[in-house]
Amino acid sequence: MRRTTRLAAVTAAGAALSVLAAGPASAGDPTVTDPHVVAHFDFAAGQNAENIALEPDGSADITWSFAHQVARVAKDGTTTVIAALPDVPGGSTPVGGPAATGIARAKDGTLYVNYITGTDETGVWRIAPGGGEPEQIGFFPADAFPNGLALDEECGTLYAADSGSGVVWSLPVTGGAPTVWASGTALEPTPETPFGANGIKVHDGAVWVSNTARGTLLRIPVGPEPEKAAGPIETRATGLPFIDDFTFTGHGDTVLAALIMDDKVELVRPDGTHKTVLTKADGLDGPTSLAVHAKKVYVNSAALFTAVNPDPNLLLARISKNKL
Repeated sequence: MRRTTRLAAVTAAGAALSVLAAGPASAGDPTVTDPHVVAHFDFAAGQNAENIALEPDGSADITWSFAHQVARVAKDGTTTVIAALPDVPGGSTPVGGPAATGIARAKDGTLYVNYITGTDETGVWRIAPGGGEPEQIGFFPADAFPNGLALDEECGTLYAADSGSGVVWSLPVTGGAPTVWASGTALEPTPETPFGANGIKVHDGAVWVSNTARGTLLRIPVGPEPEKAAGPIETRATGLPFIDDFTFTGHGDTVLAALIMDDKVELVRPDGTHKTVLTKADGLDGPTSLAVHAKKVYVNSAALFTAVNPDPNLLLARISKNKL
């Protein structure tokens, strides 16, 4: 999201989320090593790397927020634009203008992308396997802010975290108008920071959501068929200032979370304690989202808050499980 707009909205809240629930290192923690940037993007062209979905071969499909594009980055860094969302002249949003946000991938290669525009084009757009012209399938209110996007392919449902209103929307993959699936104070923004529910993942019978304003990681159980209703919201971790997106490491409920303002990636344990595993020194520049594949962790940086020489990029590192 555009640096000049979002920085003004969040800087005043820095002190409110300054205490980290840091925990001691554990012999059972996954380790993150050998970080290296594999691709640098063009900040001036709007190539702010916002969200990520992975292909079976390890390529990364990345939304470039203000370029309104989806790019595919091979493991060697080769980058190809595979789809472009339509221009929306005059579109106005809380981040300045239209922006591509969350992305999710189905097993057949179909991509789903959130697009915020301040117009009727706000919603979920579908990109056919192999790329091509996107098609709008989810029609959200014009003032909605669908940010993170998750797909539950088993039940054919998309979940979108709305950062502005602080709700989770659900939408059938067949499309249509969304329904508010979960709401409550835990998902909402605050007066100091107008970005609430942000990252979202479906994991082990629940929908997990990060709240940027409150620095929290939340778990929402999914009820039984046929309603699949949202259960009570559980707070699983606190003290994660300006958390953006997150991913699971593959080791139970252990999470890697991007702290966009602090240029950090935190490893969050199932008990809610956490520690820093990647920093700006490793190449992070406003990290926004992460994904894990074949013992690799991928980290997007959008460089939204870097005043001099911003470096939006894609970083890879090795992730492995320590022996107890």
